[in-house]
Amino acid sequence: MSTATATSRPGAVLADLLPASRTRDIALVIGGAALTGIAAQIALPIPGSPVPVSGQTFAALLVGTALGARRGLLSLMLYALAGMAGMPWFAEGESGWGMPSFGYILGMLLAATVVGALARRGADRSALRMAGTMALGSVIIYAVGVPYLALSTGMTLSQAIAAGLTPFLIGDALKAALAMGALPTAWKLLGRRG
Repeated sequence: MSTATATSRPGAVLADLLPASRTRDIALVIGGAALTGIAAQIALPIPGSPVPVSGQTFAALLVGTALGARRGLLSLMLYALAGMAGMPWFAEGESGWGMPSFGYILGMLLAATVVGALARRGADRSALRMAGTMALGSVIIYAVGVPYLALSTGMTLSQAIAAGLTPFLIGDALKAALAMGALPTAWKLLGRRG
């Protein structure tokens, strides 16, 4: 299939522009997990919060969007399972499942699936739709991560919101702006090449 055909075909995500094979899908899943693990190492501690600002959520949303729901979910499952088994590639080199921020990782599994499904419906083709997709993905991550943070630390929900949501909103807006430019631009460039 040519790039022009793939870019005009409904239901395509960026990963579908590569020649189809089982090897491609395995490589994409492993690559998405590795990208998320590498991005997680870009982390800054937040005073008063057990959750750092990291590139992990941004990578998880990009992986879901670029790979689609199924491959995005598998990629984030591999990331989570390897980290739970001891691979030190969660934010700040952490591993395991007992940390207070583990709920965000669980939220990323669901978010990658949802944004991947939306990308198959063209949500990654325009800046405005991409902004909405990133915002929804972030909401899903927080919807799982903040309650988990509260339960695992004994914080009240309002304390967990103050420690695990509020400090991250500006960074999330910047990540959304980056995605708003990057993914629709990639589709436009690939469409011109085809």
